[in-house]
Amino acid sequence: MQWPDSLFSSSQTEHPLAARFTDFVRDPAFPCVGAKSALSKGQLHIIVARDLMSGWDDLRIWPALHALAQGYKADPRLFQSLVVIFEGPRDLSEGEFEKALWQRVQSLSDKDAWLGQKPDPRVSSDPDDPHFSLSFGGEGFFVVGLHPNASRPARAFERPALVFNLHDQFEQLREQGRYEKLRTSIIDRDIELAGDANPMLQRHGSGSEARQYSGRAVGDEWACPFHRRATETQVDL
Repeated sequence: MQWPDSLFSSSQTEHPLAARFTDFVRDPAFPCVGAKSALSKGQLHIIVARDLMSGWDDLRIWPALHALAQGYKADPRLFQSLVVIFEGPRDLSEGEFEKALWQRVQSLSDKDAWLGQKPDPRVSSDPDDPHFSLSFGGEGFFVVGLHPNASRPARAFERPALVFNLHDQFEQLREQGRYEKLRTSIIDRDIELAGDANPMLQRHGSGSEARQYSGRAVGDEWACPFHRRATETQVDL
């Protein structure tokens, strides 16, 4: 089975929703300086999909994730992300969005395993583990969910969207001594925008990052519905 070699072949930066998303990121009030850097470097790749609650576009999204993972292995430049913007639904509550996010992520992860991709050994596949991350194409990923009814202003985009960030980039920043400065800048900017700090924000290793993906504030009783399935026999990609 053959997939596109280049992530750029599937990027839809000229789509009207993609243009509005880049405007959203460019807004001076938007707090994530990492996303701003990815955009300025031309490394914020965007796919526009139909429905967050449907698997219709999964076979477009997964190849793009795989391409990003393989491209990063060959050239581990900082600030590379894949944004998947969904045309709808536009009326999901925070709880409904969270459920749909995990359904979509589970479907993509199942395809990753079915296609013979082993999870990144540097992270855990157990969502209860403090070192958990999703894996696609053998690379760990952290997901940021956005949608119209998000309570955090930084997560309130006009359509549902999932931003896939490579986990190893955070490790690179730590090794370079840049992580804490970047993290502090994002927190300070988010407080300026929202009036308070995101209560779900925590460092990797101090608690499962799965709690942060949807943007909804959850308590200690929250249980992640994700389960990484066993990898199938290797498929030639």
